[in-house]
Amino acid sequence: MRRAVLFPLLFLWAVLPLVLLLVVSLGRTWFFPGILPDGWTVASWLALAESGRLHVALAHSIALAAPTGLVAALIAWPVGRAIASAGRTARHIGAALAFLPVVAPPVALAIGLHWSFLWLGLGGTFAGVLFAHIVPATAYASLFMLGVFSSWDRRAEDEARTLGAAPMQVRLLVTLPLLRRPLLEAWLLGFLVSWAQLPLTLLIGGGLISTLPLEVFAYMQAGQDRYAATGALLLLAPPLIALATVRVAAGRTEAVVV
Repeated sequence: MRRAVLFPLLFLWAVLPLVLLLVVSLGRTWFFPGILPDGWTVASWLALAESGRLHVALAHSIALAAPTGLVAALIAWPVGRAIASAGRTARHIGAALAFLPVVAPPVALAIGLHWSFLWLGLGGTFAGVLFAHIVPATAYASLFMLGVFSSWDRRAEDEARTLGAAPMQVRLLVTLPLLRRPLLEAWLLGFLVSWAQLPLTLLIGGGLISTLPLEVFAYMQAGQDRYAATGALLLLAPPLIALATVRVAAGRTEAVVV
């Protein structure tokens, strides 16, 4: 009986905000106490096909998230394996260092990176925002790969070495095919971390690099609810698409106790 009540409530809890966002994105005007908007329009969605703010912000978000996920996954591969292969004390220290950018307040992390990037001349640049996104994305991906390598079966690699394979051949012909799915999942995690970044993009980019989260925030401040709702729905698309994959990855990733 309890399950029959809780599951529908959880479904409504998850779906109703999405339905509300869709209605707001299509509504022309909507004032209290009206149950529905006075009219309907697809102007905010058509703006995506034009060279408008949402169009540019969406392109920037994809251009930042895709390479961020790739770099994070490639760095997390050796980092996660090194931490998993270390002794107990070194493993705890390595996990703590990898976990630090995750637990640090985003504003504190952004301010620290902002000062560093200003000194390097990367403040207010696309490259600076990209490098800033890679920092937390790599932390998440490293923790994920640590879980993967904690239960890693090395027998296939050992057999390849026994048969005379060189180290590079082992990595490319044995390890990489076995890691295709974990690396894809690590890329998805890095992509999603970059996709939702707001403090790092705002402080490092100095407001010069527009992304979807920044535009949604700006539309909300300006009272442009229809465009804000459209941007929010776009922000939800990649997490919903990646949800099943990340859930499988999380299910077999062991918890790390620091």
